[in-house]
Amino acid sequence: MIEDFLEGNKKFVETDFKQKIEHYAALSRGQSPKALWIACSDSRVDPERITSADMGDIFVHRNIGNLVPGNDLNIATVLEYAVNHLKVKDIVVCGHSNCGAMKAMVSESSSGDRFIPGWLENAKAVLDDVDSSIGPAEKMKAIEIANINRQLKNLKGYYMVSEAIERGDLEIHGIYYDLETGLLEKIA
Repeated sequence: MIEDFLEGNKKFVETDFKQKIEHYAALSRGQSPKALWIACSDSRVDPERITSADMGDIFVHRNIGNLVPGNDLNIATVLEYAVNHLKVKDIVVCGHSNCGAMKAMVSESSSGDRFIPGWLENAKAVLDDVDSSIGPAEKMKAIEIANINRQLKNLKGYYMVSEAIERGDLEIHGIYYDLETGLLEKIA
């Protein structure tokens, strides 16, 4: 499989890279992304591709379930760098349909995993945010959207985010990506 990636890179260099040589030359000297995009690690949700963004437009952090847990050193470091050093103007939390993390959290299946259940504990409160009377067909989407909203709330618990919002230097947004239609929907 790695050979396919290397071949794909050659195609990239011959087409996109050479056609936008000045853009890539500027990127080689530094970055100034417009936004931090916090997304799920799911291979079907590529932020640059689904937004038609250019390389360098989005500073990306991905993890299982697009979570922003409180007191997490990894996300705190990403937020600190993006807000304090890159001076991004927007942070997006992007969840998606058919999210395996949300399904795993709901099912609580025990497949012998050691780390996934503990990570998903960071999102368990989402289940309290969803109306239990919702039918099964709508319930997963409601959970996925509630998770985005919960992560937006968690973002505000980080000093650099809350201070930048108070100064008017930063906005945060919730986006939902539908795998079946390819469309993004702003939810917050």
